[in-house]
Amino acid sequence: MAGLRVSGLRKSFGAVDVLKGIDLDIPDGAFVSFLGPSGCGKSTLLRCIAGLEELTEGSIALGGNEITNLPSAKRDIAMVFQNYALYPHMTVRKNMAFGLSLNGMKRDEIDRRVTDAAETLRITDLLARKPRQLSGGQRQRVAIGRAIVRQPKLFLLDEPLSNLDASLRVTMRAELSALHDRLGVTMIYVTHDQVEAMTLSDLVVVLDKGHVAQVGRPLELFHRPANLFVAGFIGSPQMNLLPAQVAGQGADSISVSLNGATLTIPMSGPHPVDSAQPVTLGIRPDRLEIAVEGELSGTVRLAERLGTENHLHIDLDSGGQVVVITGGTHQARARDKVRLRIPPADAHVFDAKGQALPRRLDAATAALINEPDRPADPA
Repeated sequence: MAGLRVSGLRKSFGAVDVLKGIDLDIPDGAFVSFLGPSGCGKSTLLRCIAGLEELTEGSIALGGNEITNLPSAKRDIAMVFQNYALYPHMTVRKNMAFGLSLNGMKRDEIDRRVTDAAETLRITDLLARKPRQLSGGQRQRVAIGRAIVRQPKLFLLDEPLSNLDASLRVTMRAELSALHDRLGVTMIYVTHDQVEAMTLSDLVVVLDKGHVAQVGRPLELFHRPANLFVAGFIGSPQMNLLPAQVAGQGADSISVSLNGATLTIPMSGPHPVDSAQPVTLGIRPDRLEIAVEGELSGTVRLAERLGTENHLHIDLDSGGQVVVITGGTHQARARDKVRLRIPPADAHVFDAKGQALPRRLDAATAALINEPDRPADPA
């Protein structure tokens, strides 16, 4: 077993606290993404796990064994960097074999591992080339292959696709997912790109200013964000957030007042908020409806026509802006006056501290969030 446990991890650079008490329990064989904006601490956390940064406080265990004070080379971890870090004067074969040679591995075993990794990554015909003769995607495969030959307990990938063009990133995402299924090894992937995190991961760790904002399955983060930060960060366009006020409560619902209208929103658990308390109402752009009657009114400022859908940027008469996603054939255009309806079952409510109240999901969405992972194809 090679699960990873991080306990009370803190990292400071002088007087600057970068990681402020990180606790994580990553199961064996999972693909986990560290996701967050620039400066949130995700790469620093990865470097701490790799042994490239000394901890200020805390501990790290891999497969049940303490590795906090082990040097990087002794941790049984392989890391893939953003910039490939290939030796330009060596062939692909020598780049992949170099680390194994330094460790004194026998030539036959090195050749076997390099051959197996090259076949897995479909780069067998590139083994005699040098890095300058490769495309960006090929270089990234070589960098991953150099990690694979070590047969580590844990892979760490630090924004490995950020230097690739958009179409190649899509291809490499699919290849990374297939590679994880074949190897079955724990992988941690650092990215600021939520599409990568949402499409690749079993679990996503959302970081905010050195704290863990939420850990969950990708769809759980989308449908049940724990706080305003996650609600605003996950989803593109991001969730619309509107000021509201508690108007009343029931055993399984909460009523909020918004722009003179009252919405009764279904809840799934305790929601300890006081009447007249200010709250924030959240609604995803694809759930906000253009209707004859609604709680909001405004003027279309910009209509982005993207083919299958339109993104309408609307200035509200009550102040602020929202984005609405409509079908691609919707006729709304700039300067049109519109009314907007908020379906109560699709609304999110956040208390005055920014913490989410427990909304009730429909059965289909709840089942999707809790669906067990599909087992890897044995082939």
